[in-house]
Amino acid sequence: MIDIKHQLNHLQRSIIDAAQQCARDPANIRLIAVSKTRSIIEIQQAISAGQRDFGENYIQEAVEKIQTIDNQKLCWHFIGPIQANKTKAIAENFDWVHSVDRLKIAERLNNQRPLQLPPLNICLQVNISGESSKSGVAPDDVLALATHLKSLKKLNLRGLMTIPQATFDKSKQQKQFNRMRILFDQCRMEGLQLDSLSMGMSSDYPAAIAEGATMIRIGTAIFGPRT
Repeated sequence: MIDIKHQLNHLQRSIIDAAQQCARDPANIRLIAVSKTRSIIEIQQAISAGQRDFGENYIQEAVEKIQTIDNQKLCWHFIGPIQANKTKAIAENFDWVHSVDRLKIAERLNNQRPLQLPPLNICLQVNISGESSKSGVAPDDVLALATHLKSLKKLNLRGLMTIPQATFDKSKQQKQFNRMRILFDQCRMEGLQLDSLSMGMSSDYPAAIAEGATMIRIGTAIFGPRT
């Protein structure tokens, strides 16, 4: 049985160490606990340990958890691929969406966001490694897509997200995250009001932090291996 409180405490110390090594304030790094396939009991244990941000990939499973737990202090992030027929449920239930990669999806999220809710925070998913198996907009197309989103008033474009090519080579990890940081800075120089860079998972978050990640998405290091 995984001691989730212990895992979270250990992870938070590790985040602090990684931030201090590159002269960053750990308070500027937001930990998202990736709770896809995890039970409500496991999520509640994480909540009891002080965790407030949770990331989900599968919409039906996620909505059941959100409605069952029903805790207004939590922040729910959708981080998986988005099918057009799932946008309504995402727009109605989530606070953040990290995986917007095309205008059609953005428009549907905007049109289906309930008026009584604040604008939906979104990140554009970037396919920084150019893998055909990965979702995400090409780096060269990010600025054009971001510009189109300015007219969508029920969306709040906050930043960029990526899932880089998996590797244990730390120099390769760093190189991919560095490309994202440069792209992020370029977007800001072009006038986009971005404040969020969502990158880094259990196997590579120290490299992501070194390159400016403001959100890291961690599952295994909190909940243990998936069965």
